[in-house]
Amino acid sequence: MTVKDLERLYDYGYWANRKLFEVISSLTPEEFTQPFSGTHGSIRNTLVHILSAEWGWLGRCGGPERGDPLKPDNFPTLTSLLQTWNSVEAHVRTFLSRLTDADLARLVEFMTPQGEKRTMPLGELLHHGANHGVHHRGQLSLLLRMRGHSPENFDLLLYDAARRGVPIL
Repeated sequence: MTVKDLERLYDYGYWANRKLFEVISSLTPEEFTQPFSGTHGSIRNTLVHILSAEWGWLGRCGGPERGDPLKPDNFPTLTSLLQTWNSVEAHVRTFLSRLTDADLARLVEFMTPQGEKRTMPLGELLHHGANHGVHHRGQLSLLLRMRGHSPENFDLLLYDAARRGVPIL
C-alpha cells in the first residue's frame, strides 16, 4: 500500500458519494430521515455514521480531531451534512498529501469504543477508513432503491474508467 493507493481509494469514495448525493438530494425531508430497520436508522443516519467514522479514523491517525461522534439530529438536511462532509474531505486530502510511503508503517495507538487500547500501522488504519464507506454505500443504494430511486452504478471499475475518460458500459 502506498500513499498514492490510499489517495485513489479515498478519491473513489468521494466520487461514489457524489453519485449517491445526486440521488439523495431529490428525496423529501421525510424520505431522508425515515427510519429503516437493520441499518443505522435512516438514509441520513447512515450518511452521518459514514462521515463520523471517517473523521474519527482521521483523528486517530493524526489528522484534525472530530471530538464526540457526530449526531444525526445536527444534520436535518443533506445540505447541512454536505457542509461538514466537504470540510472532512478537504482534511483527508490534505492529510494524505503530507504523507510519505514510509509514514504508512508508523504504528498508531488508539482506543476502541469499548476503551481497549490498540496499535496498528497508519496505512492499515487509513485503508480501513477508506474501505469503511463501501459497505454503507451499498446499504444506501439499497435503501434508495426501496424508495423508488435508482442511483448510478458506482463500482471502482467505473471510477477508474471515468478518470481515464474511457467508457466501460
